[in-house]
Amino acid sequence: MNKPVPEKYGKLLDQISNTFVQGQAKTLKAINTGLVMTYWQIGQHLVEFEQQGQANAEYGQQLLTSISKELKLKHGKGFSVSNLQRFRQFYLLNPNHATVSHNLSWSHHVELLKISNETERSFYTKQALAANWSVRELKRQKDSGLFLRLAASKNKAEILALANRDVLITKPEDIQRDSYVFEFLNLPERGSYSERDLETALCEHLEHFLLELGKGFTFVGRQYRITLNNTHYKVDLVFYHRILRCFVLIDLKSMMLNTKTSAR
Repeated sequence: MNKPVPEKYGKLLDQISNTFVQGQAKTLKAINTGLVMTYWQIGQHLVEFEQQGQANAEYGQQLLTSISKELKLKHGKGFSVSNLQRFRQFYLLNPNHATVSHNLSWSHHVELLKISNETERSFYTKQALAANWSVRELKRQKDSGLFLRLAASKNKAEILALANRDVLITKPEDIQRDSYVFEFLNLPERGSYSERDLETALCEHLEHFLLELGKGFTFVGRQYRITLNNTHYKVDLVFYHRILRCFVLIDLKSMMLNTKTSAR
């Protein structure tokens, strides 16, 4: 017959488990911090070597190719020419190591390096830190053009202010737009479309539709029944906004559409 498990034993298991999870997180964070700093320093070595004029004298344009070959023999993977180019670019964009965020992984920084515009890169860096975005979420937000969408609805001064503040997009004014472009529907050219045509096309391309709507939207359903003052209605499309914590109801109306399929 099994003896009953003492209450203290359960607490001991929880303590050990929590300590292990916390230790894992601290270890991963330390490893990440070390990697980011190491890659920054490698970039610094490359740039300083070039600035001393030695690159042209000894290696010329083959500098990175030669270094890559030598380091791969010594250390194996991780020193491809493309990686060395990233290290070099990382240092050039962040010459002051004190300003480098160690709370973002190297994979985050690689995604940010792909952004040439300094203001846009700063915006996504701030948002990734403030919202604790995963690499996948950062990439999705970039691909959806969050920065450009905000830029289209705000003046330049407001965008610059947003890029330099650690803030989240938490109010309607931060996400609302006057128009949306649905060229991804690839609808055949016609003079007009019915509400059902547009609704069906949007639902068939739901992932792209969510990206076009912007950050925070979750699809709830179509032809969704709601009751107001004992009267029943059917709403074409219903979404929930995770940040604003509210439902967004979309009632489609028949309209003349151009070849880019826009809606207001």
